[in-house]
Amino acid sequence: MRLFAAVLPSTDAVAELRDAVRAVPDAEDLRWTDEAGWHFTLAFMGEVEDDLLPELRTRLARAAARTAPFPLRLHGCGHFGHRALWIGAAGGIDALRLLAERADAAARRAGVSMEQHRRYTPHLTLARARHGGADLRPCLDALAGFEGTPWQVDTLSLVRSDLPVSGVPGEQPRYEVVDAWPLTGH
Repeated sequence: MRLFAAVLPSTDAVAELRDAVRAVPDAEDLRWTDEAGWHFTLAFMGEVEDDLLPELRTRLARAAARTAPFPLRLHGCGHFGHRALWIGAAGGIDALRLLAERADAAARRAGVSMEQHRRYTPHLTLARARHGGADLRPCLDALAGFEGTPWQVDTLSLVRSDLPVSGVPGEQPRYEVVDAWPLTGH
C-alpha cells in the first residue's frame, strides 16, 4: 500500500482556496490537482508492507497523542522550479514541522524505509506542469496575496495514494484516509 501521513485542510479552508483558484488565469500547461486531494504531506512513506501496518499505526497514534492541536491557515503561494505551483501555510508552522518530524520518526521506527530526511517545507500542491515546465508567473501573481482563515489542526491522517492506472491523460491519483488520530498532547 502506498502511504503518507498528512494534515487535511478544513472544509472552510478548502472552500476559500477553491474560490481563490477560480480567479487564477487559465494556464493550459498546468494540470490542476483535485480539491478532494488537497493536503499537507507530513511524511511520504511510499510502498509499505502490510506486516508493518500495525506498528506504524501504533507509532502514529503515539505521535498524535504527543502533539497538541494548533492553528493553521493557508497563506501565500510558491513554486518548485517550473514544475509545481503550491499554497503555503502560516500560523502553527513550528507545530506542523514537529508533527512532520514525529510522523517521519514513527514510520522509521515501524520499519518503513524512508527517503533521506530533509527539512520540511509545508505546502499544498495546486498544480503541476504537463510537459516538464510552465510559466507560473501569472498564477503566482494571482495567488500572492492569498490569506485563508485559520482553522484548528486536530487530526493526523494516514492516507493511501492510488496512482492512475488507466492511462487516461489527466487522470489524478486517488487518496483515501485509511486511519486518523486526534491530536491530544499538551
